[in-house]
Amino acid sequence: APAAGAAAAAATLPTCGASGCERRASQRCPKCVTLGVAAVMSSFCSQDCFRAAWHSHKAVHAAAKQRAADVARSRAVQSQRFEGVVFTGPLRPGFVTPRLAIPAHIAKPDYYLTGVPTSEDEARGRPVVVHGADAVAKLRRAGVLAGQCLQLCKSMCRPGVRCDDIDKAVHAAIIAANAYPSPYNYRFFPKSMCISRNEVICHGIPDELPLDDGDIVNFDITVYVDGVHADCNATFLCGDSVDEPSRRLVQCARRCLQQAVNMVRPGVMYREFGKTITKQASRDGFSVVKSFVGHGIGATFHPPPTIPHYAKNKAVGSTKAGHAICIEPMINAGTWRDELWPDEWTAVTADGKRSAQFEHTLLVTPTGCEILTVDAADYLYENDAGDVACPRAAPSVQYNTLSRLARGGAPPPDECERAVESTAAAAAAAGGSPRHRR
Repeated sequence: APAAGAAAAAATLPTCGASGCERRASQRCPKCVTLGVAAVMSSFCSQDCFRAAWHSHKAVHAAAKQRAADVARSRAVQSQRFEGVVFTGPLRPGFVTPRLAIPAHIAKPDYYLTGVPTSEDEARGRPVVVHGADAVAKLRRAGVLAGQCLQLCKSMCRPGVRCDDIDKAVHAAIIAANAYPSPYNYRFFPKSMCISRNEVICHGIPDELPLDDGDIVNFDITVYVDGVHADCNATFLCGDSVDEPSRRLVQCARRCLQQAVNMVRPGVMYREFGKTITKQASRDGFSVVKSFVGHGIGATFHPPPTIPHYAKNKAVGSTKAGHAICIEPMINAGTWRDELWPDEWTAVTADGKRSAQFEHTLLVTPTGCEILTVDAADYLYENDAGDVACPRAAPSVQYNTLSRLARGGAPPPDECERAVESTAAAAAAAGGSPRHRR
């Protein structure tokens, strides 16, 4: 048994970095260790191979030093951007690492390179799209994937886990399903998802800071696959120390979305959703954000209609069968007013109190609506006592594998393959699986 264990451990070592050598490595370049170079690029089987590869290997050192200098400059620029800012609450920005890569084979939206969603801008003022059967099937598949990624976030929402690592895991899950993370470079957004903690209302940029025990954390996921987007978000409790007022805030935000979903059927004026949401929030002692609204969804990220979440709004139009919409009420513990950080994305409460939000992609049907982001639908259902139940997540091999990848571990290749297969299979089967309908 010990011999078998040693053989298995040796099999995990990288191959020697010298050209033409296929032996397992047994030592690392000390300079690379200091520079933080990955083992796969800095390991050799012997001193002889190390000396033979030295001339080309020096370029690895130069590249690592250049990357370190680039990061240092980026940190300085980001730090200067927030100089003199008076923060409304206790949260502070952390360092935002560069975007991850998008493989060439992934189908991309029109803003991938330019940051400008031209087709979305051109759709403003046009009638709301009525989706046919083919488009609905695509939206269902996209909704399954978005919901799965939200479950992945739930499984990683623990004290000490870095926001940047959650972004990496979600990015990996979306790419594994041959999809595109919709926020990536959308109007120049720098990451693949939004993570909004505590007093951040929405559009928080994942950074290197870890989650803290007692945080409430919103994860906002949108995926683009088969030419359509699907969007969902949820707020989770991090650790065991979340205070009771924050728990009530999160529960209210869930109730507000549930009340809005219960209304969806053909012929409902889009301005009416805000009245219902505001009534529920006011009853619970909270306020509704007015600066950010719900929206349509489909071939573009934010097409018509506009769906305000507050009462006495002037939204035009009404629901029709075939409309695909996103309702996403943002509920604040204090004032409804918001402020924007200098990164031009992070919206925070003006008084520094906490905020919570939930969102689904919904299809209007002839008799009601269908929740398309199905793996996230458990967040809405009430328990026997009439209270909104806590979000449930059953970790699968996919979630466990990607969580470990985000922490820097390397799961066995067959486990990675099962993770990719489970994501792809679920998305492919979406059209025939049971749906959450009302």
